[in-house]
Amino acid sequence: MDLRFQGIEKVNGALELPGDKSISHRAVIFSALADGTSYIENLSNADDVKSTMSCFKRLGCSFEKSSGMLKVTGRGFRKFNKPEALFAGNSGTTARLLSGILVAQPFASVITGDESLSMRPMKRVVDPLSEMGGIIKTTPKFTLPVSITPSEGLHAIEYRLPVASAQVKSAVLLAGLHLEEETSVVESIPSRDHTERLLSLKTLEEDGLNKIYVSRKDYPSCSEYFVPSDISTAAFFIVLTLLSENSNLVIRNISLNKTRTGIIEVLRSMGANIQEDNLKTKMGEEYGDLIVSSSVLHNVEIPKEVIPNIIDEIPILSIAGLFAEGDFRISNARELRVKETDRISAICKNMRLLGPDVTEEEDGFEISGSIKNENPTFDSFGDHRIAMAFGILSSLLKNGGNVSDFDCVRISNPDFLNQLKSITN
Repeated sequence: MDLRFQGIEKVNGALELPGDKSISHRAVIFSALADGTSYIENLSNADDVKSTMSCFKRLGCSFEKSSGMLKVTGRGFRKFNKPEALFAGNSGTTARLLSGILVAQPFASVITGDESLSMRPMKRVVDPLSEMGGIIKTTPKFTLPVSITPSEGLHAIEYRLPVASAQVKSAVLLAGLHLEEETSVVESIPSRDHTERLLSLKTLEEDGLNKIYVSRKDYPSCSEYFVPSDISTAAFFIVLTLLSENSNLVIRNISLNKTRTGIIEVLRSMGANIQEDNLKTKMGEEYGDLIVSSSVLHNVEIPKEVIPNIIDEIPILSIAGLFAEGDFRISNARELRVKETDRISAICKNMRLLGPDVTEEEDGFEISGSIKNENPTFDSFGDHRIAMAFGILSSLLKNGGNVSDFDCVRISNPDFLNQLKSITN
């Protein structure tokens, strides 16, 4: 079903967005691992996080709302109930991080997912967990379902990440939590570090490499977590504000973790007026307010090392690039092809509907020229970030536009339309 977006005149107001999805997953996981009761404030309401909670319910944990917080009763070290098949929905984070935990449990388990997740790669997680002595089977294409058999030979390793991936890193670290000896993960390009921060893991920088250490001494205990608002969700409203005339927006308590603010730095390099205020730190996570104002943007070369930390924001960054001066180009982003959909293909197909010149490459794309079609119907391809990005683009067109299957936004931000309405009326 198509959703119609009307063109807007300006943005004004303030937003308080749901908790960061990546931090929310980990707060749920660490609370479930702990022995006893933990509390989580401002948990994301995304379907992906609900998938993680559902899996841990099947493992014997309980969740209930208490005084505006989520109360989590965890099971403790290797005390989960043996589950039936665990359904991860559309959540790659759930499937991959859960694999690192289940490989260390004393029972067999199976992880399944929806049609989209069942086409996404699991080999990147299976390889290091197998190297640790885990017994894991997938389909011949290394996709879900994943079957895990108890292993007597699980052992610590030093694992060098072949590509920057917070999910792979976290899966190895979660398995390492269950071992007396020390496991280490080495990364040449820093990826999201929420796992390390929330567990207060020892991290060293050696010869330009990050090395993260973990063992059973780092196993989580009961805690109270505060989840800052999601910068990936905020990015859609930031770009809308920047590209709208006479517009100002405040986004409160947003995550400002340095492994997540690449999108802010890229936009600033393009000329964006984005200020920070009320900076705070809690449980190792920085957060604060962002003050965003209308800006004239120009396209810039985006460094290779920045790509891993803006990978989720590239769909909305491409909208900024379309309206900015000069040609917009993304490269070194092949990871986009194995997200909820092939995002490189999806962005290029939708951009072509508008009339600019679009060149698709294996690891990215280039957009040049102007908009010629002012009344498009975009395809979401069932991907929440594609849907929201082209919803924002539709709002920036004088006559608006349509986006198909917009309901998929519930994967990360079910309240997107209400938030949009609140700052554009």
